[in-house]
Amino acid sequence: MTRPPVRTAPTGAVYFSLLGPLTARLDGHELPLGPRKQRLVLATLLSRPNTPVPVEVLTDAVWPDDPPRTARKNLQVYVSAARTLLGPAGQEGRDRVVHGCGGYLLRIAEGELDTLRFGSLARAGRAAAGRGDLAGAARLLREALDLWEGPPLNDLRDSAGVAEEAGRLEARCLTVYEDWAETEIELGRPAVAVDGLRDLVERHPLRERLRAAWMNSLHQSGRQAEALAVYDDYRQLMARELGLEPSPAMAALYRSMLGRGREARRPAPAREAVSPAAPPACTAAFTGRPGELRELLEVLGCGEERVVVVSGPAGAGKSALALRAAHLLADRFPDGRVRVRVRREDGTARNRAEILAELGRLCGAAGNTASPGNATSPGNAVSPEGGAGGDRAATAALADAWQEWQARHRALVVLDDVPDEASVRGLLSRSGTCSVLITARGQLAGLAPVHRIALPALADGEALELLGKLIGAGRLRADPGAALRIVRACGGLPLAVEVSGMRLAVLRHLPLAEYADRLDDSSAALDELVAGDVSVRHRIASGWQDLADGDRWVLGRLAGLAEGGGFTLDRAAEALGCGERAAIRAVESLIDAGAVTSPAGEVTAHAALYEVPRLLGLYAHEREGV
Repeated sequence: MTRPPVRTAPTGAVYFSLLGPLTARLDGHELPLGPRKQRLVLATLLSRPNTPVPVEVLTDAVWPDDPPRTARKNLQVYVSAARTLLGPAGQEGRDRVVHGCGGYLLRIAEGELDTLRFGSLARAGRAAAGRGDLAGAARLLREALDLWEGPPLNDLRDSAGVAEEAGRLEARCLTVYEDWAETEIELGRPAVAVDGLRDLVERHPLRERLRAAWMNSLHQSGRQAEALAVYDDYRQLMARELGLEPSPAMAALYRSMLGRGREARRPAPAREAVSPAAPPACTAAFTGRPGELRELLEVLGCGEERVVVVSGPAGAGKSALALRAAHLLADRFPDGRVRVRVRREDGTARNRAEILAELGRLCGAAGNTASPGNATSPGNAVSPEGGAGGDRAATAALADAWQEWQARHRALVVLDDVPDEASVRGLLSRSGTCSVLITARGQLAGLAPVHRIALPALADGEALELLGKLIGAGRLRADPGAALRIVRACGGLPLAVEVSGMRLAVLRHLPLAEYADRLDDSSAALDELVAGDVSVRHRIASGWQDLADGDRWVLGRLAGLAEGGGFTLDRAAEALGCGERAAIRAVESLIDAGAVTSPAGEVTAHAALYEVPRLLGLYAHEREGV
C-alpha cells in the first residue's frame, strides 16, 4: 500500500494521527510527544475522542501490572502535558481536556484527528454507495484509506490497552478497504485493487471477505487460474487451522468462476458495513418514564457503559422504553440499531445458535463464517450448547464472527426479554464500541459490569396520561376520580393501563366508575384486563413460569401481606414460618427475580417495606390457592 502524503490541520492547529505511529503535527512540522508513558496516555485519550476515559483505563494502559502509589499524580502530569500540546495553559488546552466523574475527556474536532476524519469519509462513502453513486463512493472510501499509514499505533502496541484500541482501528480500516475494493470491482476497475488485496490477505489469511474480493479482482482482470488458486489455498488453510470448510457463499463464488467468462458480478459475501437501520416501531402510546429515558439516553449516548440492563416485571414497558431510546439514539450509532428477542413466542429461551444466526443475518456478520450443513437458522434444531461436534463448531464460528463484527462497528444491539444471564453472556462485546441494551424481568445479577435501570410502577400522572391517550382526554376529565381508581387498580403497570384503555375505547357506553368497581374486585380484576388477544393474565403467567417452584410458594404466601400496602421482614418470616435469615434469602431471591420491589434508597433489611405488584399478587393467589 502506498504511503499517503502528509496531511495537516488548518494553520495553527495540532493534527493528530493514530492510523500508523502516534504523531502530532503543527503546520506540517512534527511535534515531540514526550516519554513513552506520556504518549500512552495521549494515545488512550485520542482513541476515545470526545468520550470520558476512566482513570482506571488510563492506569491500566500505562502500568498494566503494578501501578505505583503515585500513579494518579503521574497521570495528572501526563494529562497536563496533553493540555499544553493542545493549547497554551489556561486557555484552549485546559478547556479541551476536562476531568469529570466519568474520567478524562478530550474534546477534539474532525479536522484535528485522522480517525475522526476517517470515520466521516467512510460513512459518506457508504451513503453514496447506498444511493447508487459508485464513483463517488469509491472516491470517498479511497480518500479515507489514504489516511491509513500502517498498523495503527504500531509504536505503542506493547501496552495491552492500547493494543486493543489499535486492533479495533485496524479492523475498521480493513472493512473500509473491503468496501472500496468491492466498489472498484463493481465499477469495472478490478486491477486497481489486486495488489493491495494480496498484501492484506497475507497479513489476515482467515479474513474471508478480503479473500473473496481478491478472488473477484483477479477473476475480473482475466486471471482466472490465480483466482481459483486463491480459493484452493483458503480451503486448505481452513481445514488445517479450524477443521472447517469455506462458507457456502465463498464456495458459491468459486463455483461461479469455474468455466465462466469475466462478466461483472458482485462479490458473494454481503457488505459487512450495515447501513443505519431503524429499530422496530415504537409503541404509539409510549408515555412517561422521563427519568429512566433520560438516564438511558445519557448512559448509552456518552459511551460510558457498553451494557445496560433494564429490568421490571412482565408488562412494565421495558421493550417500549428500549425501542424508544434506540429510536432517539440513531445518530450515535452509525452502523445501525437492531433488536432480537431472546425468547420464543411460548416464553421459552432460544438457544445461542438461533440468536447468533439472526444477529448475523441482520448485521451481515454470519454469512462469511457459517459452514455447509451447520444449524444456523432458527428452524434448525441446535441444542443450547451447540449439539454435536459439527454444530458446536458452527456455533463457535458464528460467535467468533459476531465478536469480530462488534469489534469493527458502532451499533446498538437490543436483546429483548432475556430470561437469564447464560442466554446473553456469549453475545456481549468483548471489545469495540458496540453497546448492548438488555431488557429482562429479573435483575440478571450475575452480569457485570453493567449499568442497571429498574422500572417502577408508573406514577399516577403518567398512568393517567397513558389512559387518556387511549380513551380521550374529554372522557378522562369527565370522571377523574374513577380514572385514578382504574390506574391504581392496575398497580401502575403500563400493560394493564393500556389494556384498560383499549377495552374502554371499545366499550364507549361503560362508565369509568363501573369499570373501576370491576377492577377493585380482586376475584375478577384479571378477567377484566383483556382486550382482544392481549391478556394481562397471560403476560403475568409467563413471568410466573420464570420463578423456581420454591419462589412461587413464597410469593403466594407474601402476596396476602402486600394487600395492605407492603410488608416488613418480620411479617414475612411469620408468614413463611421460618427464621430471619431464611426470610431474608427468600425475599431477596424474589427481588432478584423482579417479583418483589424494595426501597430505592439504602435502608436496613428490617426497616425496609417490601411490596408485591398488585396484579402479580392476585395471580399468585389464583395459582397457590392462598
